Amino acid sequence: MNLLKKLYCRTYQTIFKIAIPLLPYRQPKILKGYDELISVLKAKNKHNSLLVTDKGIRNLGLTKPLEQKMAEAGLNVFVYDGTVANPTTDNVADALAVFYNNSCDSIIALGGGSAMDCAKAVGARVARPKKSLNKMKGILKVNKKIPLLIAIPTTAGTGSETTLAAVITDAETRHKYAINDFPLIPSYALLDENLTVGLPPFVTATTGMDALTHAVEAYIGRSTTKETRDCALKAAKLIFENLETAYLDGKNLVARKKMLVAAFLAGVAFTKSYVGYVHAVAHSLGGKYNVAHGLANAIILPYVLKKYGKAVYKKLWEMGVYCNLFDKSTSHELGAKLFIDKIEQMNKNMNIGTSIEQINEADISTLAKTAEKEANPLYPVPVLYTASELEQIYYEVKNGHD
Repeated sequence: MNLLKKLYCRTYQTIFKIAIPLLPYRQPKILKGYDELISVLKAKNKHNSLLVTDKGIRNLGLTKPLEQKMAEAGLNVFVYDGTVANPTTDNVADALAVFYNNSCDSIIALGGGSAMDCAKAVGARVARPKKSLNKMKGILKVNKKIPLLIAIPTTAGTGSETTLAAVITDAETRHKYAINDFPLIPSYALLDENLTVGLPPFVTATTGMDALTHAVEAYIGRSTTKETRDCALKAAKLIFENLETAYLDGKNLVARKKMLVAAFLAGVAFTKSYVGYVHAVAHSLGGKYNVAHGLANAIILPYVLKKYGKAVYKKLWEMGVYCNLFDKSTSHELGAKLFIDKIEQMNKNMNIGTSIEQINEADISTLAKTAEKEANPLYPVPVLYTASELEQIYYEVKNGHD
């Protein structure tokens, strides 16, 4: 990267880091169950809620308890269950129609990151009815209060219940982009491990590795605070200690609960400290080929960490020591390599591959440009890369390794 662009990126990131204490970050209030959720709705005089979910979640019956509780309390709930993985602008438009057609006054997202992203985007459109989603992509383009938003994650991974981001895919161009603004942070999050029990093992694995990616990218970036470092470390430790248990024994409620807490903490960390090139590359692949976000992150993470090289040795060593992967006598370089080895071993143990074969070599140049545009100058990455330098990652991820 040429010196002028590098200077621009680092100056931009430094300004945002300085501004962190001045910006209106907030954490969602945690609800203990549906009774508390209903109490909140009644206290705020909300009687018509839009419930955003997906058909898989609804077919499993996971929305029924909430629907029944709300009906018993005399509250109306109108369900939109058309959300797809990597939610599209069409999904948002359809859910928005349900919101308006039923005079909704609040939004509940029940599902994984896709449902929450869709719900946030609906909120953004309600707040800014004359502004398209495309016009709100980037940073601080909503800038207006959205309807009351309550997030209920059914996966322990995205951390979307804590974040200011909604990631949406244009239904026509397949371009994937993020809308980032403080009003999109849910007001409340309900963490119920019982909702995650029915997750297939592979989804448990990939969403859990998504949370680990959030923690790692937030920690190794250049815009950390004491709070985000603490949250990232605690999240990573919980994931290393509990993810494989949850994968092997889906009914282990202790492991499930700790994974929900880990995802929440990782979400808090990356909301303030941002992510990096792992996410930029993953988003481009999700948009182009509809690769599940958690799966993409899990596969890409080791490749990017290796590419960063010595720039991340010390921070990966710090994480590894905190997570009891090795002791302080281990050198920074060896510790970093052991940390990456641990990630690769976890992927192997949970049957996550080392490649994304859908990648078409003819697309790589365009994909890399998309990732570079997303990441620079916003993401405070340890090392800045140009689009041409990012292309190497796509080739490695396409071909994989033994």
